Amino acid sequence: MSEDGVRAPLGSRYADQRPYVVVTNLSELRGPTTGEAKLDRRLNWSGRAAYDLGNPRRLASMYETVLREATHVEELQMWLDGPTLLRLWPDLVLPPQVRQLWEGQFPDLATTRRPAA
Repeated sequence: MSEDGVRAPLGSRYADQRPYVVVTNLSELRGPTTGEAKLDRRLNWSGRAAYDLGNPRRLASMYETVLREATHVEELQMWLDGPTLLRLWPDLVLPPQVRQLWEGQFPDLATTRRPAA
């Protein structure tokens, strides 16, 4: 049951109810672009919270984690960088709900996606 006392429809999935967040402008995203970033346990509870931002796979993994797990705009602003997000967007593995939310706010993100093979 949610805070307002409303129950989720029978058979609904958690991913359809989860409250994802998005910024209003990509210029708000001014997170780190070099070095190592260490996410707090609330965002990354897996135990691999340190990310080498020079390693493309770890950088993408951090962006995927933050986009999935952030519940406050401030978390997005702290950890993500706008130009880096634009560059990584086509290759990020994200829940469809996250992708739809961000592409709804920033239609340019949708144009960066590669067509399916």
